[in-house]
Amino acid sequence: MTHTGTPPLTRRERQREATYDEIVGSARDLLRAGEDLSLRAVASRMGMTAPALYRYVASYQELVDLVAFEIDKAATEEFRAAAATQPDDDPLAQLICAAVAFRRWALRDRSEFSLVFANPVADTACVRRELLTAATSGHYMNGLLVAVWEQYDFPHPDLDDLDPDLAETLREPLVPIDPDAVPDGHQGLLWVFQQAWATLYGTVTLEVFGHLDPRIIESGALFEEMTAAWLPRLGVDEADRQRYRSLLRSEIAR
Repeated sequence: MTHTGTPPLTRRERQREATYDEIVGSARDLLRAGEDLSLRAVASRMGMTAPALYRYVASYQELVDLVAFEIDKAATEEFRAAAATQPDDDPLAQLICAAVAFRRWALRDRSEFSLVFANPVADTACVRRELLTAATSGHYMNGLLVAVWEQYDFPHPDLDDLDPDLAETLREPLVPIDPDAVPDGHQGLLWVFQQAWATLYGTVTLEVFGHLDPRIIESGALFEEMTAAWLPRLGVDEADRQRYRSLLRSEIAR
């Protein structure tokens, strides 16, 4: 029987993929142990020399980008699992659970969160575009927001009503989202999405780096308030807001 599709990896390719997996695993072990991430430290943990490691990652920044991408991909599976506790026909409940899971991961694995989200993006234009549009977590969260919009049809600005420079940016955005997910004429949704991300990321970053009263971080009060403030903006009527807020509160406490 003839099989079609992607050809199987060669032995050399499988070995190379296994080495990349080991690089990522060793880097994550260093981060969890509170040690500095460096090419030399990763090579040492793997029983390699630093020059040998250069055959796989050519620079420290390339190492960071590789590890950050894989950490983000693994963390997104946690967000998916949290969202899966809610019905498929309730994308807002799924989004709330995914957002709380994002916060939970960030507070639990602060060094990994820092590597993924406090890592400066390289200035090279092609690298910047790839890194800003490829984030697994961004694609997942934005996909849920699209589903919420499809259900609630919440308002969003028309590009013609925005500053012309901003509108031009939104026509070709550097955003981790499937371009086909946003219908023609609705690119203003991307501005809503970026504001939602600023709320989630900004609040969680303040908590991760301890720039709040520790008691507020412990209670999750600010995260709850900032997240719940989006409910009316997403078109949730007053009768349902309490239900979603209760879900948010119970997820934070879990």
